Amino acid sequence: MPKFPPTVEELIEEFDELEDWDERYDLIIDLGRELPKLPDELQSEENIVKGCMSTVWLVTEVKEEGDQKLIEIHADSDSIIVKGLIVILMSYYSGKPADFIVQNDAAEFLGNLGLDQHLSPQRRNGLYAMVKRLKLLAMQHAS
Repeated sequence: MPKFPPTVEELIEEFDELEDWDERYDLIIDLGRELPKLPDELQSEENIVKGCMSTVWLVTEVKEEGDQKLIEIHADSDSIIVKGLIVILMSYYSGKPADFIVQNDAAEFLGNLGLDQHLSPQRRNGLYAMVKRLKLLAMQHAS
């Protein structure tokens, strides 16, 4: 994939092209391999997402663009599958205004990818724990 993170449209298209879930899991793993490493100083206790079986660190950075505050997401995990799920969430939320993150639920997008049906309950809970943390961080910057 040339651009990181891929767009929502690119992800939906790629998931649609794959025949079965083994191929889709391979795609998620490939996405995880593209996730930039989070600097060690950000891999701290206060940046850990509660509710994930794997260790996930998630932080946001505000970029001012005109009168908008855009939220950039930086995250990492000790699990390659979870890294791929982070990239999927980044595609949906990163670079968007704080208000968008607070007001928009990724559930429909994740459902379009089939993740709501094909992830284990623990992974699904972890995914939604990441969404919840993102929303909390975005609320701190929302207008």
